[in-house]
Formats: sequence, C-alpha cells, structure tokens
Amino acid sequence: METQGRDERLARPLFGSADTRAACPYLSPPWQVALPLRLALCYTLRMGTLYYGDNLDILTRYIGDASVDLIYLDPPFNSAQSYNAFFQEKDGTDAASQIKAFEDTWHWNIEAEAVYRQITEQPGKVSEVMQAFRTFLGSNDMMAYLTMMAPRLVELRRVLKSTGSLYLHCDPTASHYLKLLLDSVFGAQNFRTEIVWKRKSGRGETNSKTNRFGQQNDSILFYGKTDENCFHQQFNMELAGEYIEERFKHKDADGRRYRKSPLTSPSYRANLVYEYKGYPPPEKGWAVSRALMEQMDLEGRLIFPADKTKRIERKQY
Repeated sequence: METQGRDERLARPLFGSADTRAACPYLSPPWQVALPLRLALCYTLRMGTLYYGDNLDILTRYIGDASVDLIYLDPPFNSAQSYNAFFQEKDGTDAASQIKAFEDTWHWNIEAEAVYRQITEQPGKVSEVMQAFRTFLGSNDMMAYLTMMAPRLVELRRVLKSTGSLYLHCDPTASHYLKLLLDSVFGAQNFRTEIVWKRKSGRGETNSKTNRFGQQNDSILFYGKTDENCFHQQFNMELAGEYIEERFKHKDADGRRYRKSPLTSPSYRANLVYEYKGYPPPEKGWAVSRALMEQMDLEGRLIFPADKTKRIERKQY
C-alpha cells in the first residue's frame, strides 16, 4: 500500500513483515498470519501521538528502551465478551456494519502454542512461571489469555524508565495469575500495591440460587521498574478538612458530618419491594431488607423527605 508523505515504516502492515518478526520473536509464524493487517496512523514520535494497531507490534517497532514514565493498562479481562468500535456515517447515522475491535474470548490453538513455545524457549523467570501455569492450567482458555499477555508485559517493562511505574487494571477472573506473571517480569520486590477499586455498592447477586457474594470491585496492580520509581504522596492532611466540608455537607445533631446516599436497589428483588412509613418503594425495590431499614431508622441513619413521593435516603458518614 502506497502512503505518500509519511515515514515508509508507517505504511507497512503491522504483522507479517520481516522487520516485525526480527524485532518481536513472539510474532513469528504461524502467529502473525492469524492477526489482522492494520496501519499505524502516526507521523512522528511526539507527545499526544495515537497509535492504531496491535500494541505488541507498536511497542517493538516504535517505542524505545527506557522512554516511558508511566504505563496504565486496562487489558481485556478474559470476560468472554465482544467489543465493537462504533462509528457513524457522515450524516450522523450509525453505520450498517460495525468494526469488531476485539473479542475478549481466548482459545488455545496452534497460534497460542507457537507463542508459548517462543516464550518458554527463552530462559528466565517468565519462562518458568509460564511453564508452571501450563502444568497447572493445561491448554485452556485462561492459558491462552496469559500467553497473549506475557510478551506484552515484557515489552512494557522494557520501555519503562528506571523511575517508571506500571498500573494494570484487572478483575478477579485473572488477577491472581496476572500478579504472578508481573512478579516474574518486574520482580516480586518491585510490587508496590494492589489498589482495590470499589466500582459499585449495594449490589448483590439477584439469582435466587446464587451461592456467592456480589462482585463489586476490580484490582489495579501497581509495580515500579526499580526501587527508584517516582511516586507522589496522594493524601494531604492540609486538604482533608476541605475535602470533608465539600463532600459531607450535612450535620447530625451531634455535629457528625454526612452526605446523602440513595437507598434504591440496582436490580429487582421481590423481598425489597415494600412500603415504609408511607413511602412507596422504588421500581426495583429498596437496597436493604425491611428489617435492616427498621434498624437504620432506629439508629437515626435515614433521611425522610417531607414529600412522600420522593425517596428515603441514607446518611453516609
């Protein structure tokens, strides 16, 4: 494909070329033939440049050693979902067909086997942990996912500066495996923190036959490349009072600050649909059972609006 006025490298397919295979051994046959051909739509290596293509190939071809300060990645979670890249026609209507950006479902096949062999043929901790995964997991979908992640994490460490840090966002589907894989890439001594992100609250499993608690949080695994990684203290005692005054605007009779929080259920459950003190229930019910509602009422933790068509709220201290 001819592309005038650009660096010749940027017009080449991102997979299957000789220079790609030389730069990245994980893309040697038959792996690269199973991947789509794409173009890197960029002109120069500068701040704000957006690269389009497989991130492994972009890393190996365009990103230099020790050139990046901070990496945050939100990779597929092996969630068995498909993700589309939505776009519109010039008149603003949705296009008849959408591009499938990627399918977050990984399967062990000949391509995954080839990449696995290339990873494990190279001595080191990454090879050792991948072989241990294979022994434990066998040739299943999770193993295919970890095989996809391993060479990318190796490349991400390469491009980080000695003062750089990496934050990997994941969920319990694979977080325990990714933690071990990251330990092998960065060294267990460079693990800093597991940040637990509570992304929703008050939600339980709605299936009456469920045998588990509701999943409410994701994890962000934080690693430094070395013990010199740059870190700025996040909590400032001088600003704490300002934050509390801004977020917790209401006061109890005893002066304790709180903010109002919804008391509605995110999903329907029959036992949560009940009237309380003349206040009709939300469409999907309250967030708590009648017994807990009564207990919170006795403890003074509920807010009753004068207009009974409005919702009861709870105090969040």
